[in-house]
Amino acid sequence: MQRDKGFTLIEIMVVVLIIGLLATLVAVNVIPRKEEANRVKACADIKSLETALKLYYLDNHVYPTTEQGLKSLVQQPTAGKIPCCWKEGGYIEGGHIPKDPWGNDYVFISPAPNGSDYEIISYGADGKPGGEGKDKDITSLDTGECQ
Repeated sequence: MQRDKGFTLIEIMVVVLIIGLLATLVAVNVIPRKEEANRVKACADIKSLETALKLYYLDNHVYPTTEQGLKSLVQQPTAGKIPCCWKEGGYIEGGHIPKDPWGNDYVFISPAPNGSDYEIISYGADGKPGGEGKDKDITSLDTGECQ
């Protein structure tokens, strides 16, 4: 007598249960890391934009205004105080300003309300000023956030 080879329903159900348990463990451990990774990415972007702004300043002896915005790092401003020595090709490799990890534009204020030359802000996951946790703002002025 020859038996058909294959899996029983119980064997298949056990495998599905094990896969479900593994997926749950992975999801529980990975999802919080995604928010942490987004915050680290925003900090890295802000630091990169600060570097480009410093290069802009070295060439032109002024920072772009709020109206000129971060766009002035990739496109020569045509309004406001026109930079004297704007670098051909811009100050950011690739020629575009990155979006924050949540798909929103970084906010640029120059001069900043606290008296510093500028401030670069990501409003976090909700895209609105303020917030806590994943919605907390990330700013170039917050030295503790992006260390």
